Amino acid sequence: MKARELREMTDEELLQKRRDAEKELFALRMQQATAQLEKPSRLRELRRERARILTIEAERRRKGA
Repeated sequence: MKARELREMTDEELLQKRRDAEKELFALRMQQATAQLEKPSRLRELRRERARILTIEAERRRKGA
């Protein structure tokens, strides 16, 4: 998901998106640990998406403060 699309989301939507990404990351790490991971590139995609979300949340906190 692009940063532009994430910026258009509300705070609640961003929070939910981040939680979903973290849950999926956990599941993928478990698959990786048991050598069942089919698409390793998905780990990288999710880490980057989560980082984008965290960055946007931090920007919003700084603007509001």
